[in-house]
Amino acid sequence: MKAFIIDGYKPKNGMRKAEVPNPVVGENDVLVRVHAAGVNLLDSKIKTGDFKAMLPYKFPLIMGHDVAGEVVETGSRMKRFKVGDAVYARPADFRIGTFAELIAVREDDLAIKPSSLSMEEAASIPLVGLTVWQALVEKAKLKSGQKVFIQAGSGGVGTFAIQLAKHLGATVATTTSAANMELVKSLGADVVIDYRKEDFETILKDYDVVLNSQDATTLEKSLRILKPGGKLISISGPPDTEFAKEIGLNAILKIVMFFLSFTTKWQAKRLGVDYSFLFMRAQGSQLGKITELINAGIIRPVMDKIFPFDEANEALAYVESGRAKGKVVIKVV
Repeated sequence: MKAFIIDGYKPKNGMRKAEVPNPVVGENDVLVRVHAAGVNLLDSKIKTGDFKAMLPYKFPLIMGHDVAGEVVETGSRMKRFKVGDAVYARPADFRIGTFAELIAVREDDLAIKPSSLSMEEAASIPLVGLTVWQALVEKAKLKSGQKVFIQAGSGGVGTFAIQLAKHLGATVATTTSAANMELVKSLGADVVIDYRKEDFETILKDYDVVLNSQDATTLEKSLRILKPGGKLISISGPPDTEFAKEIGLNAILKIVMFFLSFTTKWQAKRLGVDYSFLFMRAQGSQLGKITELINAGIIRPVMDKIFPFDEANEALAYVESGRAKGKVVIKVV
């Protein structure tokens, strides 16, 4: 099959298109013919080696973390899916590889595709949807009447997070550029701040939850807008020791993450708030709950561009530029 791969970290010419063996289908796997693959900043971070200590991938590595497609084969112990099912997923770490014609996905990581979405729209959902679900529902336990600050509201995570937070009954504040203000308002944002002209720290106060996706300076400011007992959940770092324990890292890496997060943890404790790092995990059952919200019209995908398969490198470069409104997707077939 054809796939986009890297042969090592920081490839000079980006990913390369190659002919690779078809995936091996395990007894609990589903073989999916890829129709579309979402493109994420995580793909770039994997390519540059940012997560190589936590995720030591072997090469050559097929890239890609989001998939929507059709089941073409099932493992011997498969129960929930059959050939012909339209499905989508964020495959588990070490099982990625959606920039390809075929991928074998664990049954537990897979969900039936929302019937209301095209394959391209569905491929835009899994990684950002699961990230937001695990941040706002699992970790923050966001409740009706609470206030949440979602950074970068016009991005892939932001557009999904605003909609889910509003569904949960929260008051939502976000940052964006002037050009994207109407977009985030249409998704439900209550307080919209033009980050080029205004400092959110001078406007927001006593928030219950912050979903942090930006740099260290923004994180430090975000801690200060929380009320005592508030929670900041960061998807951009620094990773902490709790995260290291969750994924079973060795003692040395636990120590490294202790020092990486020490300043942030100290600042949070001094302010009487909570800091935690989130690196989302594959979870088909949660994706099924997201499907229900999409089919009910509660959450809609926000798409920017769809690139043909042969332009996978251009699609990743566009995501890396930071200009995307919502999600970027590669159409495979």
